[in-house]
Amino acid sequence: MTRKPAEARLYECRISHARTAPLRNVFTYGSYLWLVDLDRLPRTLIPGLLKPRVRFRARDHLGDPGQSIRTNLDRFLAARGVDLGGGRVLMLAHARVLGYVFNPLTVYWCHWPDGTLACVVAEVHNTYGERHAYLLHTDERGRAEVPKQFYVSPFYPVDGRYRMSLPEPGDRLALTVTLSRPAPENGTETFSASVHGRAVPATARAVAAAAVRHPWSTAVVTVRIRWQGSKLYLRGLRPVPRPPHQPQEGVT
Repeated sequence: MTRKPAEARLYECRISHARTAPLRNVFTYGSYLWLVDLDRLPRTLIPGLLKPRVRFRARDHLGDPGQSIRTNLDRFLAARGVDLGGGRVLMLAHARVLGYVFNPLTVYWCHWPDGTLACVVAEVHNTYGERHAYLLHTDERGRAEVPKQFYVSPFYPVDGRYRMSLPEPGDRLALTVTLSRPAPENGTETFSASVHGRAVPATARAVAAAAVRHPWSTAVVTVRIRWQGSKLYLRGLRPVPRPPHQPQEGVT
């Protein structure tokens, strides 16, 4: 039986970050994300004038930039003993907009051929051009816990643990990633990021409307990250040394 690819969706989102210590810093902003089937990326379905706002390229994600995102994801999983047997993979990410994209987090929901969830891959990018992918076997509520293994914020070392809540999106999107790490002053400090949104079909009209609300959404992500980092620095927080990046098989 031939599996019908999932229709692409857009999620109009509110993205929130909350740092509790040693300085408290909370901010929220609006954006939009795509949920796409890796076997049917939507760019061919978008009218010509909107194509510069909708591009998914393998070099923006894990693996070999000369292969497809789906091929690279399958190779990443195979190296870790997971063979989906052609089952569906849904990816939540920003698309390239006017030639630029930065995805702090890309999530892949990986399914067996019968449609049940096999695993989740959380691909994290930092602003130094590096990436790391976490293979997660989530519970029935989409939750998993893993040790932090990758340098992300310049103000945190590579320690602590992530608690991730990544249920597969439907009409609504609700994801949370919380980092808990030891802190000498109060025992524990945490950083939490959450994404909440509502789905609409990725029609040309919906893409155009999102473009009006968020004209260069992908560049704004990077600007906001650097602006918040600058504010923390001016408030006295100092970066910790960045360790050498350890490439993962099938990722970089």
